[in-house]
Amino acid sequence: MRVEPKVTSIDNYNFSFSGEVTIPQAPPEFKSGFIAIVGRPNVGKSTLMNELVGQKIAITSPIAQTTRNRLRGILTTPEAQLIFVDTPGIHKPHHQLGEVLVQNAKIAIESVDVVLFVVDGAVACGSGDRYIAELLNRSKTPVILGLNKIDQQPTDSQFIDDSYAQMTQSHEWEIVKFSAKTSAGLPQLQELLIKHLEIGPLYYPPDLVTDQPERFIMGELIREQILLLTREEVPHSVAIAIDLVEETPSITRVLATINVERDSQKGILIGKGGAMLKAIGSEAREQIQKLIAGKVYLELFVKVQPKWRQSRISLAELGYRVEE
Repeated sequence: MRVEPKVTSIDNYNFSFSGEVTIPQAPPEFKSGFIAIVGRPNVGKSTLMNELVGQKIAITSPIAQTTRNRLRGILTTPEAQLIFVDTPGIHKPHHQLGEVLVQNAKIAIESVDVVLFVVDGAVACGSGDRYIAELLNRSKTPVILGLNKIDQQPTDSQFIDDSYAQMTQSHEWEIVKFSAKTSAGLPQLQELLIKHLEIGPLYYPPDLVTDQPERFIMGELIREQILLLTREEVPHSVAIAIDLVEETPSITRVLATINVERDSQKGILIGKGGAMLKAIGSEAREQIQKLIAGKVYLELFVKVQPKWRQSRISLAELGYRVEE
């Protein structure tokens, strides 16, 4: 039986009295830096980051706009430390939450060393890709264009490659093709990213794969199961609050509240006789057990909080704010 590795988050480290983690000194010629993964919704940004760091730290879903927070994934090799910032998909926002998400993605572009612009390499360049390209062109941050999903390309894919080559003509960006799903081309992508980084220190301990606390990842794993099991019935009007995490030597007890905007959504999430909520809890519990490498008791509650996506106060309470 394959034993799932525990995700090493910032919770797993003991801090000194000064509040700092002891980090070893980097060897000579060591490179490091921050890399923003940007692109349209649903092009595979979260799947890519999970594959690069070697563990699942970001949720994935066939539904667009899954990522809400700037989640950092950390990959440390003998020659470099790459800190990936998985940003929300850049799109035209339709509510206050969307405004916050897109603004955070734009801020990330200006606060990193390299931007990895990920596109869906199985289809030709579209207006959404060109919009992001123009946005990146106004930035001084170096850009690499990554064509994901090459495993899904048609036999004659030259017209697809040409459409992206045409988009980058005036930008002089390097282009790399890969598949986050099959890992094809990822070593070449990693090599190209390291080439664009400067000599620098270890920002995080070498075995750390994310700077997010386990509570945050637990909430995301619950939200992932809601997206997968309810699909279009309950859209992105769901937010998870982890109310309690109580650890004992034998089991970890987790209590969480699922916030929705309407009574009808609450009914869908609970399901007939509580069947849907039970299914969500069962699947999420399995994922959380892999996260913490131990047994979990998970109890879920559903709460109606009308128009929370339109309220800055509610957004802040649920952890969604414009990044500094």
